[in-house]
Amino acid sequence: MAEDRLSMRLPSLNALRAFEAVGRTGSIKAASDELSVSPTVVSRHIRKLQLDLNVALVAAHGRGLLLTAAGEAFHARVSRAFDILRQANEDVRPVSRRSLTIWCMPGIANQRLLGRLPSLMNLLPNHDIALYPTLSRADFTRGEADAEIVHMNMLISRPKVRTELISAPKIHAVASPAFRSCHPVVTQPSDFLRLPLIHEASTLYWEQWFENAGVTDLPMLRGPCLWHAHLTIEAARQGQGVALANTLLVEEDLAAGRLVDLSPQPVSLGGYYFVAVARRWGDPELVVLRRWLKEALQGSIANRAADATTRSE
Repeated sequence: MAEDRLSMRLPSLNALRAFEAVGRTGSIKAASDELSVSPTVVSRHIRKLQLDLNVALVAAHGRGLLLTAAGEAFHARVSRAFDILRQANEDVRPVSRRSLTIWCMPGIANQRLLGRLPSLMNLLPNHDIALYPTLSRADFTRGEADAEIVHMNMLISRPKVRTELISAPKIHAVASPAFRSCHPVVTQPSDFLRLPLIHEASTLYWEQWFENAGVTDLPMLRGPCLWHAHLTIEAARQGQGVALANTLLVEEDLAAGRLVDLSPQPVSLGGYYFVAVARRWGDPELVVLRRWLKEALQGSIANRAADATTRSE
C-alpha cells in the first residue's frame, strides 16, 4: 500500500513548470528567463523530474534540448493541465480589469486604430488596452503581447502561433496635385522610372511594385529612403516625389485631394495579418479584438480582399 501511495505522488509543481517552459521554448535559458530563475535551477528541476518519473524526457541537441518521444507525450498533457489551471484561476477571480497588449505596425496604429480605440474600450470595458506601435515582432513566449498586427507579403507560420489575414489593401503610387501638374502624365508603370521616387527604408518596396506591375530590367533606383510609411506619405504631400502607400494609409488624403493616385493599374503586395498564440485564439477578448480589427481595416473605401481569410496553426 505504501508503494502504491508513493507511485501516485505527483512530481514537484515547480519541476513541472520548468519542464513545460523548456518544452515550449526549446531552451533552458529561455525557460529560466521566463520563470525568473537561473538556468541552473531549471536544469536541476528537469533532472529531478526525470528521476522521479524514471524516464528520459529531454535529450541534448546541439546547444539546446529536444523532447524525447516520451517527453513529447508528457509535455502535451502537462501543457493542457497548466491551461486548465490558468483558466480555473481566471474563472474563480472576481471580475477585475485585465490588460490587452497589441503590437501593431506604426502607420496602421496611427491612421486606422488610434481614432477607433474608444469603440474597442467600450467593447472590452474590463480591459486596459495598450496599443504599441512597432516594427518589431512580438515574442509570445515572453508574454510581450497578447496579439500583433503585422504586414507580410505571404503567410509565414510560426510554432504554436495562429495567423489570420485581416486586410489586403491595394497599393497606390501617390503624389501631391502640384507635383502631378508639373510632371509628365503616367500611362504605364515604366513611366515612374522617369519621376523622383520616395522610398520606405530601402528601394525594395518600389522594386517589388515594378516586378508585380510587369516592369523588368530595372535600373538602380534612386531617391530618399525614409524610415517608415508615414514619412514617405508626408514627403509626397509636400511634393517631393512619388511614394507607394496602401489604401488604408492614404484613403483620407486621396478623398480630401491632398494626394492623387498616379497608378495606371492596381497592385497588391501582401496584407495585414492578426497573430496570436494558438491556445488563446478563442479567448473572448481576442475574438472581440479580431472582429474590431476587421471593421477598422476593411471599412469605408478600403479594399475588402481579405474577406477570404487564411489561417494556420
